[in-house]
Amino acid sequence: MNIFDLAGGDPAPAETAAPMCSRKACRSGAAWQLLWNNPKIHTPERRKTWLACEEHRLWLEDYLQTRGLWKETLPLDLAPVADRDS
Repeated sequence: MNIFDLAGGDPAPAETAAPMCSRKACRSGAAWQLLWNNPKIHTPERRKTWLACEEHRLWLEDYLQTRGLWKETLPLDLAPVADRDS
């Protein structure tokens, strides 16, 4: 909750916007969650989330796998988005 919720105004745009792909400059709707963590700074159970459209799913997976960060890819509708990092 924030101060704007108390005023009864419209929800913030970020709360109503459709999930978008995390690939730089892509504005397509997301269909996938790429779960990852950086073992140098995150605990093993922590999962960060990038969102991917159909076109960029493999590119983002490869980026994370090459760096040893990728854990799992799930359809966006199967599990809630935890942390969205662009």
